[in-house]
Amino acid sequence: MKVCFLGTGTSQGVPVINCSCPVCTSLDYRDKRLRTSLLVQHNGKNVVIDCGPDFRQQALTQRIKRLDAVIFTHEHKDHVGGLDDIRPYNFQQAMDIPVFASNRVVEHLRLEYPYIFAENKYPGIPKIQIVEINGRPFEVAGIDFIPIQVYHHKLPVWGFRINDFTYITDANFIGEQEKTKIKGSKTLVLNALQIDPHISHYNLDEALELVKELQPDTAYFTHISHRLGLHQEITDKIPENVQLAYDGLTLRI
Repeated sequence: MKVCFLGTGTSQGVPVINCSCPVCTSLDYRDKRLRTSLLVQHNGKNVVIDCGPDFRQQALTQRIKRLDAVIFTHEHKDHVGGLDDIRPYNFQQAMDIPVFASNRVVEHLRLEYPYIFAENKYPGIPKIQIVEINGRPFEVAGIDFIPIQVYHHKLPVWGFRINDFTYITDANFIGEQEKTKIKGSKTLVLNALQIDPHISHYNLDEALELVKELQPDTAYFTHISHRLGLHQEITDKIPENVQLAYDGLTLRI
């Protein structure tokens, strides 16, 4: 099984025209971060966790030839804004794409994409099959997922454990009971937005403290804004078993 980081950034981290900050002007490809998304691959099947506004570009870059499911962590635009771009897979695969999400996220999708849910559908719109995430483990495309509820300020967000790999984005609080689902993971992916404290994300120090507590073999930080700094500079400061993820990074899990 493999995972590929399709994007490791946030809307705050997307390069801005005429921005002269070190990250936006960096020539290091690891500093060019699209919105956060993860591709999970197993036995020729592809599952995407979060499908943001950059999904079309990410799918073309990574040559994703089929899509077997989309899983949403939460409803913020930088995580759901690319749902419309699944339609080529509907055509190629002649199937509705399963979309796994909480009830709250589904209600948001109904508001943001009313044409997908319309009773009389216009030809050519994305076709999806809703599957509710309710906290119980579930299987999709032969891959077992254990949901982990974390909090993005006061907003519940799903993280996921796949075998010994745990993926968490957009969080700044994890309850003790949910931490038990993470412990024992060999690889932990965690958001680390910036250096300074933030109301709804772990900053670098908080993410490092959580890694120290949960003790994975290796940790990767994602959902990185330009306020965290240059990839190489941060890499030089953090422990050897902790790395900044970057767009296109692929791991075997």
